[in-house]
Amino acid sequence: QVQLAESGGGLVQAGDSLRLSCTASRLTFSARGWFRQAPGKVREFVASIGWNSGNLYYADSVKGRFTISRDVTKKTVYLQMNSLKPEDTAIYYCAGARSPSASSLSGDYVNWGQGTQVTVSS
Repeated sequence: QVQLAESGGGLVQAGDSLRLSCTASRLTFSARGWFRQAPGKVREFVASIGWNSGNLYYADSVKGRFTISRDVTKKTVYLQMNSLKPEDTAIYYCAGARSPSASSLSGDYVNWGQGTQVTVSS
């Protein structure tokens, strides 16, 4: 079982930036995704990246503000979040897919991190 560890969350003001990191315990040939869950809401897709970083998907709500990327080792995936809004407040979860192809469907992901809290004040 691959362990995923997120870091980088925190409390920021609207308009600020944060970078989340997700590091896997071992190298896997799988896509990685970020999801988030706000209080009282269902978990929603944020962004995903394929194994070779060739295909990227973003939720409409974050397009143009968030960027997902992998490091050269491919064990760590980042989510650069710019121009943060109060509605971005949520627990952000990193997830590893069962295939190399990026996906926006939570059912395609088999490994999940514990989550990191992002709070954006107005």
